[in-house]
Amino acid sequence: MTLKECKKEEKADREFQKKFKFEGSINVLTQMMVDPAAVEKRGGGKNLPLRRGEILDVIQFTNQEQILCRNSQRRYGYVPRAVMLHL
Repeated sequence: MTLKECKKEEKADREFQKKFKFEGSINVLTQMMVDPAAVEKRGGGKNLPLRRGEILDVIQFTNQEQILCRNSQRRYGYVPRAVMLHL
């Protein structure tokens, strides 16, 4: 990874921590897949856009309805638990 890419990732992580009021280091708890039968949704606000079959990194289990996740483009957001499948 180049220095420019590293700085870009660090900046994205800082913005994530500020937006979601997340304290501490960002650790991936597990990976989960978006249900292939789920309806694709556009993201907005703090929600992550959903694509069928996409593998997401779980950052935090926030409550019974939502999970805080990161996608392959290093974008962060909430995803409904109902559309997530364990790998």
